[in-house]
Order: sequence, then C-alpha cells, then structure tokens
Amino acid sequence: MSEKGGLQLPPAPIALVAPSYEHKFVEVMAGLASGKLAPPAKSGGRILWLDHWDGSARTYDVVQGVAIIPVAGVLLQEFPVIGWEYATGYNCLRLQIAQAMADPEIKAVVLWINSGGGEVSGCFDLVDWIVAAKAAAGKPVVAILDEMAYSAAYAIASAADTLTVPRTGGVGSIGVVMMHVDYSKILDEWGIKLTFIFAGKHKVDGHPYAELPEEVKAVWQAECEDIRQLFAATVTKHRSAAGTAIDIKAVLDTEAATFSSPSALAAAVKLGLADDIMAPLDALAAVIRQSTAAPV
Repeated sequence: MSEKGGLQLPPAPIALVAPSYEHKFVEVMAGLASGKLAPPAKSGGRILWLDHWDGSARTYDVVQGVAIIPVAGVLLQEFPVIGWEYATGYNCLRLQIAQAMADPEIKAVVLWINSGGGEVSGCFDLVDWIVAAKAAAGKPVVAILDEMAYSAAYAIASAADTLTVPRTGGVGSIGVVMMHVDYSKILDEWGIKLTFIFAGKHKVDGHPYAELPEEVKAVWQAECEDIRQLFAATVTKHRSAAGTAIDIKAVLDTEAATFSSPSALAAAVKLGLADDIMAPLDALAAVIRQSTAAPV
C-alpha cells in the first residue's frame, strides 16, 4: 500500500482496461503513487474530498430533477476525491448514487461516462449494487457516454436501464488484462543479484525480478479467463434485464474487442451492447423529457 498526499492506492496487477487505455492506466496509477499527479489539496469548485464533506451537500450536479454523476478517468476501488477528471472511485460512485436515490428531488440518475476502464476489485460488486439500488428506489439509471465506456467503465454502464454512445465514441473491451514486468536484465547490468528467502511454494509467484514461469503464467491466464466469464455474465444479465436481446455467447465471441467507429457502433447496437447512437446532450435532453413526463 502506497500513500502520498492523502491518497492510498493498492497495487493493481489485474485490470479491466481497453488496449488503447493501458498506458493511461499505468501513468495515472504511477503518478498517484508517486505524488506527481494529484487532485487539488482542498475542496473547491467541482472537486470534493470525502474527508471535507459533511454529508449534507449534494455530491452531483442536478439538471431539472436529473442527477448527473461523472464516471471519468481511471476507475479505482477506493479513491477519496469526487469530480476529478483523472480518476473515479467505486466508493465515490456508490456514495453519489445512494445520495441521489434518497434525494426526493431526483427523478432519474445519469451516469456521464468517459473512461477506458480501471481496477477489477470492487467493480462487479458496484455494478450489482447499482442494479439493486435503482430497483429499491424506483428511479431509472441512464448511461450516457461522452465518449467511451470500455472494460470496467462498460461494466458500470451495463447496469443502466438505457445506454447511449456518440457516433465517435466507443463501447466494449469485455476482457481482462494482467501485466508482468521482468527487471532481471537491468539488475544484471547493474550487477545486482536478488535472493528471495520465503516459506510457501507460491509466496513469490510472479515477482518482477525474473522471467515469468510458465506455470505461473498459466495460473494467471486462468484467473483472467474466470473474470472474463464473470464480466460477460454480468453484462448479459443486466443488459437482458433492461430489455436488450443479448446472449453470453455473443458477448464472449467479441473476444474483448472495442467498438469505436460508426459501423462498429452500429454492430454494437445490433449485438445489444448499446441502445442507441446519440450525442450526449441529446441523450440528456431525452432523459429530462422522460423524467418530467413520468413523475417518480
């Protein structure tokens, strides 16, 4: 566990991120851990630190009875800041959505999403909780993409009653990635030799100071596949509950592909990964009209 400037970040050896977003994920995680990338130190404007929040003020913007909750940047299991473009915490999303569901003035919740994904830890628990929370409150949740929802962000979007994506946006990447870094050649060049003294055969599996053993790689590969199956099942379950014709085989057959061109997005809609291709502001206007016409 690393701690810098009030931020506590666990290591993230396994992630739900799109291929084009992996470098961003690594950069943000490294920047947060080192303290070189950090949100403003104090709450102000659109930034809210949880330890500065007294529990009374709204943690989201409201437009004509619709709560707007951003899902932006790298998605993390625990993050102490709301409203920062570089990272969003699952813990913050849970807090914001719970507050909106309990707010008598809120008729609908919009997840305003622009993220290439994030951590596995906490993601699927949040998705299932969102589905339960909207059912308990009787309030719709709408996913409006501005521009993309890949991997972990798409898992969250799949919990919504409807999902729209702009024609230049993207959805998908229903897969899992792990990364192993081998520093052994650098250590050799520096004349450094490491010796691990440990108890338990698997205690140092996958350490970064030697080539990854094939048997460890096989275990990690199986873990990735297990989580991919969970991901596909989650998407299928919640998108089906929202009235979309989709099946788990079709989701798995995407092989974690991203859908990010007009023709690909049309295919995503046909597959059931999205409901419509629509500009974000147009989608928001539609939500406002529907929520105004149908009181909660």
